[in-house]
Amino acid sequence: MSFHALGLEPRLLEGVSAMGYTDPTPIQTQAIPQVLAGRDIVGVAQTGTGKTAAFVLPMLQRTSTRTGVRSLIVTPTRELALQISEVIREASRRTGHRYAVVYGGVGIQPQIQKLRRGVDIVVACPGRLLDLHSRGAVDLSRVETLVLDEADRMLDMGFWPDVSRILGLLPERRQNLLFSATMSPGVLKVVESTLHEPVRIEVSPPATPVERIGQTLYPVCRTQKTDLLVELLKRQGNTRTLVFTRTKHRADRLSRQLERKGLPTAAIHGGRSQAQRQRALDAFKAGRSPVLVATDVVARGIDVDQISHVINYDMPNTAEDYVHRIGRTARAGASGSAISFLSAEEVEVLRDIERTLGSTLACEDLEGFRYAERHVPDPERVVSHAGARASAGAGAGGPRNGSRRSGRRGGKGRASRRS
Repeated sequence: MSFHALGLEPRLLEGVSAMGYTDPTPIQTQAIPQVLAGRDIVGVAQTGTGKTAAFVLPMLQRTSTRTGVRSLIVTPTRELALQISEVIREASRRTGHRYAVVYGGVGIQPQIQKLRRGVDIVVACPGRLLDLHSRGAVDLSRVETLVLDEADRMLDMGFWPDVSRILGLLPERRQNLLFSATMSPGVLKVVESTLHEPVRIEVSPPATPVERIGQTLYPVCRTQKTDLLVELLKRQGNTRTLVFTRTKHRADRLSRQLERKGLPTAAIHGGRSQAQRQRALDAFKAGRSPVLVATDVVARGIDVDQISHVINYDMPNTAEDYVHRIGRTARAGASGSAISFLSAEEVEVLRDIERTLGSTLACEDLEGFRYAERHVPDPERVVSHAGARASAGAGAGGPRNGSRRSGRRGGKGRASRRS
């Protein structure tokens, strides 16, 4: 099916062509006609499925111009807000729509000035939007279309009280479009209380992580993670690598450590100002800092092509976060590699991840790296990736020189010190 067959106007089709889109993705094929028909939508889709264009394109067609704010998009992070605004900018080249993107961490006055000049569409993070409304800078009383993007993430990040306040500022009669990567109980409650007879659209990513991303575990003692990461990055060369840590303090510390080892690195997390985050992302995209250290707060907002490796320096808290993290690589049909450092404290979340994936991750050693005492889950595990080196069968210590496969059997779940 073509974009023309979906019912988009010629002026929007020109924008679609300028953006380089040829054929609509499954979520675009299913969502665009329903949005154009005025239906409420529940879209279950992950990043990379084309969901932003699935709501931006029909929203533009339904949004009148020069009549005040008629469409509102609420999203949890500044990075996502900026990415959505970029799609609006490209798609609205021929339509004349005016838009504003508002978020915290930067000066509020330029945003107030832009809103007061008049816009048709607002893309906003919840806290800053409420601040602007309290100052009388934005009128939401005529909003006709509301988009809640990454609804599950907004719930996880504790934004729902703010979102609920925003809902109270909107007209009761409006079109609601909700998009979420998962349908958790919390999201279901939001759907029931906010949407009217919604059409549910659920699509899978173009391919599952297992199919497109080579996933490997590197069992390692917690205190050796930094040394192992430095060695890995040096061997990889100047490839674009995204490294995830559990906390913003660890991200800053790890970034400094890598810089001292001669590895140009930037850090991005919720504790950085918007200007700092944008500089880090720009340096990563341009290759000036081929290593970017990040936290889960911004995991879904990092949409950069040609990321060859994702490294979980710390294992994520949930299997869902793992899928989102590794989904930053293997974009646009490319292949990618996801490496997870696993210490003894992180085995439980590994089990959850493997249950979610429905597969067992291969264990591997870095050849020549001198491992200290460590924990290897399931010593009988075998390697599933061709050419990978198995350390699982080597017990807790693993082979010192990364031999191809070891026949030694260690006690399951036990740690031993190598000679």
